[in-house]
Amino acid sequence: MTPEFTTEQKAMIRSVRELTQGNFIARGTRYLDGSFPWENLRELAGLGVLGMAVPEEYGGLGLPVFDTALVLEEIAKGCYVTAMAVLGEVGVQTRIIAHYAPEKIKQRILPGVCEGTNILAVCMTEPDAGTDVASYRTNTTVKSDRVIVRGTKTMISRAPEAAMFVVFTRVNGEPGREGIGCVLVDAGTPGLEITANYHTLGGENLHEVQFNDVELPRENLVIEHDGFRKLLNAFNTQRCLNPSISLGLAEGAFDQALKYAKERMAFGRQIGGFQGMRWKLADMYRDIELARGLLYRACASADPFPDPFLAANAKIACNEMSLRVTSEAIQVHGGFGFTDEALVSRLYRGARYGTLGGGTSETLRDLVGKRLMARDDDGDGILGRLIN
Repeated sequence: MTPEFTTEQKAMIRSVRELTQGNFIARGTRYLDGSFPWENLRELAGLGVLGMAVPEEYGGLGLPVFDTALVLEEIAKGCYVTAMAVLGEVGVQTRIIAHYAPEKIKQRILPGVCEGTNILAVCMTEPDAGTDVASYRTNTTVKSDRVIVRGTKTMISRAPEAAMFVVFTRVNGEPGREGIGCVLVDAGTPGLEITANYHTLGGENLHEVQFNDVELPRENLVIEHDGFRKLLNAFNTQRCLNPSISLGLAEGAFDQALKYAKERMAFGRQIGGFQGMRWKLADMYRDIELARGLLYRACASADPFPDPFLAANAKIACNEMSLRVTSEAIQVHGGFGFTDEALVSRLYRGARYGTLGGGTSETLRDLVGKRLMARDDDGDGILGRLIN
């Protein structure tokens, strides 16, 4: 079902679209070498976009997950790297600070997030543990009014630009999921070191970050108990925002393909005049709209975090759809679609990340399957469950 957009949502989408189509697409090739899109972020900060997840009392907009997803969708149509940079300011790391950090840290960090001066980096993945959170080795030891962090995180976005690192860590060596907490580490803290750089297919750089006996005030340990549950709550939001980028990438690629099919001539007519090409465009459009419905429904379930079952289904659908659609968009463009100068090429590169970050498709399929197996067989079927 098509949602009824509010006047405010329409205005924000139009403003972001103007920037994306007018500025971000033209700058897209600048960021293929790993350069950070500071210029784009400054322009988005002027619209309030970077403060979408920040409560109003700290200068933000405090918008729902659905509004945030709509904006990311629009940005991704023109620049994957910019969309991912914005995700870092409206995603799990900002929400962890807004929900769990002490007041003085909120006051110090969150206004700068809104202004685009405080970039945040979330540190979860480790060399020997990604989705397997229970196997994290990074540990925070509590010593009276201080804490000491030791360990290594890898595949970290925005590390050189970050003002603060939101680090998921074991606390006092407690094993398993129950031992997971979260600590905030300011850039420049002694013992924090960026030790490796990995350039990605999508254009971003990812990094390894080491915490070598980093000493912090006790208050920086913002989650000490029940951290795994709180992490999953925040990550269900990420499982709506990641696929909103995938949806935008697919839409941007489809728009480009449709335009090209109308303009490109072959054998005396538009290539869109050939049945095979029309069918290709029809399939792309259908796949986009099917995935959009799942995503918007998952976003609408947020209170304040989305339903995990709906978010997982939406992420699988959008991530995998985006790979198909962006690939087909390159096919429509022929050889030109394979060049860096072609927007569809850059959108395809970005689409490849979706199934990897925020929970792999395999992990989420298992989550969905377990939920289905755990349901009582009441005979009502899927529609019956919707109306009950």
